[in-house]
Amino acid sequence: MIERILPPQVAAHEMFADAPVDALHPEEAALVRDAVDGRRREFATGRHCAHRALAALGGIRPAPLLATPRGAPHWPAGVCGAITHCAGYRAAAVARTPAVTAVGIDAEPDLPLPEGVLEVIALPAEQVQVKEHTARHPGVSWGKLLFSAKESVYKAWFPATGLPLGFEDALIDVDPLGGTFHARVLPTALRAAHPALRNLHGRWLVAQGIIVTTIVA
Repeated sequence: MIERILPPQVAAHEMFADAPVDALHPEEAALVRDAVDGRRREFATGRHCAHRALAALGGIRPAPLLATPRGAPHWPAGVCGAITHCAGYRAAAVARTPAVTAVGIDAEPDLPLPEGVLEVIALPAEQVQVKEHTARHPGVSWGKLLFSAKESVYKAWFPATGLPLGFEDALIDVDPLGGTFHARVLPTALRAAHPALRNLHGRWLVAQGIIVTTIVA
């Protein structure tokens, strides 16, 4: 499913059921040794998808995929990527640098946001946009899609820049018919810090009850 909204230079793998936890490399398993069972299964399947995606990219020696201090995947040298998971879906996508600067992916159930969450994550213009899309194009949880797009933006932005990016720091404009969205980083200091990522173009897809968004820069 996710490959439909990724360019050919990005390798991806997805699963709709969990991989065995005992398939984790011991060093990977140590990262979730004290986690609850659901988190361990989620982690194991995400790592399985990541290893399959890296294998599809080719030319990368198999090795444990550990984590950065913030808990994000520590990708091999010369690779950027992202992992996502939600109920019933796990995926990973990777690409080679410097041809690709950043990859961000996110998946969410196609269900409405809880009451009050839209006002927390969305700028005023985005709130208006969600209401308009909901009225004109029912059948998609546009608030949840906006949330997913912001998550994809963050997953692309932070590993490439090391700089924090809040929900209010990027303005998302979703094309409800074209399956695309545009993200504009707003703070002047952040735009100056990494000009190549000040404007990000993404794609979205809703299928099998799942919203998937992607950013490749």
